[in-house]
Amino acid sequence: MQSRQWLPPRSASKPRSLLTERQVKKVDVLKQGSDAFAEMRRLAMRFNGILRGKKPEPLDAWIDSDLIPIMRFARVLRRDIEAVNNAIELPWSNGQAEGQINRLKTLKRAMYGRAGPELMRARMLPPLHIK
Repeated sequence: MQSRQWLPPRSASKPRSLLTERQVKKVDVLKQGSDAFAEMRRLAMRFNGILRGKKPEPLDAWIDSDLIPIMRFARVLRRDIEAVNNAIELPWSNGQAEGQINRLKTLKRAMYGRAGPELMRARMLPPLHIK
């Protein structure tokens, strides 16, 4: 049985130079077969450029898309546009905190029903270096 080949979602928004040859072919076929996919890819690439460019001004023009999935996403962005603009402009991130929370939740999930608080504490806290 041969597995179905599919295009990972992230490759639909990656620059062409970062795609494998196989992914480039798939993107080209999808763009030729679907104007909506071509527009979605263009908008995703543009949004990525806005985030990396650190300037929120082009976001207003980007938000005014006629593509329904983008309109839904834009509606969510508009709810707290000030926070979105700050996320684009400012260098701070809560990535470290989110990563630690994710690690702790994963450990807790793995330990559920298996051990008491002592073993859980030993797995979550850094080891004590005792001479």
